Amino acid sequence: MRLFVIVFLFSIQLVSAQNSKVFSDYSSDAERKWVDSIYTRMSFEERVGQLFMVAAYSNKDASHERGVEKLITDYKIGGLIFFQGGPVRQARLTNRYQEKSKVPLFIGIDGEWGLSMRLDSTYRYPWNMTLGSVQDMKLIEKMGQQMAKQAKRMGIHFNFAPVLDINTNPSNPIIGNRSFGEDKFMVTERASALMKGIQSEGVFATGKHFPGHGDTATDSHHALPFLNFTKERLDDVEFYPYKRLFSEGLSSIMVAHLNVPSIEPMPNYPTSLSYNVITNIVQGELGFKGLIFTDALNMKGASSYMQPGDIDLEAFLAGNDVLLFAENVPVAIEKFRQAYADSVLSEERLQLSVKKILAYKYRGGLNHYKPIDLTNLYNDLNGHEYDDLNYQLYENAVTVLKNEEETVPVMALENEKIAYVKLGDDDGSNYLTTLQKYAEVTEVQEDSLHLLSAKLKDFTIVIVGYHKADGAWKKHDLSAKELTWLDTIAKNKRVIFTHFAKPYSLTPIKSFKNIKTVILAYQNNAIAQTVAAEIVFGALGSKGKIPVSIASTFKLNDGVFTKTTNRLGFTTPENVAMSSAKLSKIDMIAQRAINEKMTPGLQVLVARKGKVIYQKSFGYHTYVNDVKVKNSDIYDVASLTKILATLPNVMQLYDTGKVKLDTQLGDMLPVFADTDKKHITLKDMLLHQARFQPWMPFYQQTLDSNKKPDSLLYRNFYSPEFPNQVTENLFLIKGYQDTIVKRIADSKLLKKKEYKYSDFSFILLKEYLERKTGKSLDDLAYKNFYKPLGAASTSYNPLRRWDMCNIPPTEIDNYFRYTEIQGYVHDMAAAMEDGVAGHAGLFSNSMDVAKIMQMYLQKGNYGGKQYFSAHTFDTFNTCYNCKEGNRRGLGFDKPQLEKSGPTCGCVSKASFGHTGFTGTMTWADPETEIVYVFLSNRTYPEAGENRLSKENIREDIQKAIEDAIIE
Repeated sequence: MRLFVIVFLFSIQLVSAQNSKVFSDYSSDAERKWVDSIYTRMSFEERVGQLFMVAAYSNKDASHERGVEKLITDYKIGGLIFFQGGPVRQARLTNRYQEKSKVPLFIGIDGEWGLSMRLDSTYRYPWNMTLGSVQDMKLIEKMGQQMAKQAKRMGIHFNFAPVLDINTNPSNPIIGNRSFGEDKFMVTERASALMKGIQSEGVFATGKHFPGHGDTATDSHHALPFLNFTKERLDDVEFYPYKRLFSEGLSSIMVAHLNVPSIEPMPNYPTSLSYNVITNIVQGELGFKGLIFTDALNMKGASSYMQPGDIDLEAFLAGNDVLLFAENVPVAIEKFRQAYADSVLSEERLQLSVKKILAYKYRGGLNHYKPIDLTNLYNDLNGHEYDDLNYQLYENAVTVLKNEEETVPVMALENEKIAYVKLGDDDGSNYLTTLQKYAEVTEVQEDSLHLLSAKLKDFTIVIVGYHKADGAWKKHDLSAKELTWLDTIAKNKRVIFTHFAKPYSLTPIKSFKNIKTVILAYQNNAIAQTVAAEIVFGALGSKGKIPVSIASTFKLNDGVFTKTTNRLGFTTPENVAMSSAKLSKIDMIAQRAINEKMTPGLQVLVARKGKVIYQKSFGYHTYVNDVKVKNSDIYDVASLTKILATLPNVMQLYDTGKVKLDTQLGDMLPVFADTDKKHITLKDMLLHQARFQPWMPFYQQTLDSNKKPDSLLYRNFYSPEFPNQVTENLFLIKGYQDTIVKRIADSKLLKKKEYKYSDFSFILLKEYLERKTGKSLDDLAYKNFYKPLGAASTSYNPLRRWDMCNIPPTEIDNYFRYTEIQGYVHDMAAAMEDGVAGHAGLFSNSMDVAKIMQMYLQKGNYGGKQYFSAHTFDTFNTCYNCKEGNRRGLGFDKPQLEKSGPTCGCVSKASFGHTGFTGTMTWADPETEIVYVFLSNRTYPEAGENRLSKENIREDIQKAIEDAIIE
């Protein structure tokens, strides 16, 4: 019976082949001449060889490589489809194989989400289903362009993408995330965009898997899937994207191994071998003139039907042009020879496909073949521009499915206590780290649900992250235990559930009733985690729409668009018009400072247009230990305290009219009422022109004759009489702050009213703020600014909150405290004020400093909260006496008026910031929208010579930042 069927089919195919039209759709006379010249010189075997695209690997042994080479030299195969391996290895092999081939080879690859689908060390783009949530088709088209550029760099001519399958079956074991979604229109839009991008760069796109693999429950790699659809249903749904892309110039398609009785009546007969499907429907009804590939002929959906050789011939006679992943080329060629001798295979049929293949080789540039240049191959395949686009794709993809009570973005941070609970078996560290850049977020881990619930009792919000390793075919469903934990937590707490896995893996969650917010991030990688955290805190608003339905809970195109706040976000430099290459100069400058021992370690952060684009740490905590500096480490910021703690509180008082610029010191602090300083105004204090002495070593008068802390003033332990902790085992007598203030009151004024930097103003402003508000400065700064800003790593006296191992030391003190200063303020006067002073004492990291500077840049607004008016900021950021040689604003330092000064001399006059004795600097420029933070402990092990300043390290980095702006 089977023999009869085969003979019957052959007879039909023979007649059809005799009536078929020889390929003549040439793009030019030059193309036709090249094709004809190659074709006429070919033997029959060489012509048949062109039909085969054989599997090749760059991660296999020499035996495999010799086998492929033999097929090229002895059987003249037409192409290779590369699978697993590495880019450099594959490029070398491609060059080797091309050199051996008489006619240049087609090179193809399955790169549905980029080369990384097959090759290590190459760029990974989002899955198609992730792209299904993206509403901006230009981004997907750009992704296709980038994928094509990478393919061309690898000498690849065909990318077997886009996937046109409409995934209407959630249980589909082989397509799933490879599909753009379940709706024919949205699948078509995205496939069209990707195709246009790929083909715009001269790489051929291949639509797959015809007639449609989206509604199957069987993997055609293992068995033949059955689709019991009517022809009308296929024409309306599955064929829809093909018809659209055919009209738009799709180069090629791949035919799947499917059992579809409505279009191929022979029982269990694969569509890939069906003459009716390929010749009558694809080429006849749908009018497709491009190349037609079989799906891999080694797949069980086809290979179980026929033996190698027979299946190749059958596929070709059905109308396919290229036979993919043939298992036995020598046997197949022999079958073709016999069929030709028996007149089953006609010359016209062979010529049709071979000339079509040669025409596509001409169009792919193989008439002027050049080997792959291996120079800088890895770098070219992993350029910064790919991260630029990937950020944009995820920013547009991450989907908020539910947001009850507008839980996201989390707004009033001062009212929240936030926990993070990780579910799943993959890494979620970047998500947690990014969340912690926005607020104090505590990771809570426990082995039992009972203990976990107890630990979560005091938290107001619980962010649950579900993390599963990326893998298009991996199982991502939550376990029964995880479902129970999620449900229990959500019943008792406001939960923000962030799902870093396939959309379909949400299905086992029977009810989302108690979950306030559901965020679908689709994949578990660093960018997806960063973007999800940005959405939680409003640095981004969500834009994605889910491309599939999830049971009866979430429907196609569901998606809540959340609002944005103006909190700092994260992206790549080029996305805010900065050059990554030029910013990399920062690394060299910073490393020079480390290598030449100007400082043991440092942090650098750069933000532009509200986005952090550079955040790195260099070196170690000290020169003698191996504790590397981390971005989260907390530095003594020294005089940055002035503008990060004292000044914003003064600005708030000014904004509410509780103090004026002409308010006099005698009215601010009674101790000055009867002194020669009583008429000094707040304005003059902030401008550093109050005629104060530059500095006074207050600590020296507390030392005995041996220059050690006087036992009358100090104790080695805390007591109510000695409450002010100067360092670990040294406590100063109560009330000594009054002595410091009195010494300032009694000090001599400078003769001339001019700019002279002094700490006195801010020492006194701390006293004034505390007297005016009845609260200590550290409490004021925390409640008024750090808590609502989410500056969770900023505080005075950090050892009361953090472990010492996170705080680089600042000095080995051999003149006052006689110990290593770590976690205690370096400034001596601030130390004598229990670590809380107006001029020094604050500890922070680069991210938190950037938040405060961004708040200034946004004229008092951050995270949707207005801390003081724009008018107040402008008032304080004015250089009032520039003409008289005073560059200062009110509290802020400003760019130098002469050659030397605090900046690179290349920032705008509107810019502002401050520097600090311990080797710190922060600067913001409203004109370029740049925030720059530099933190270090250059004073370790001793303050000594300030080489960091003399060598202009901070200024040179600032210059590199300015130079990186793309005009």
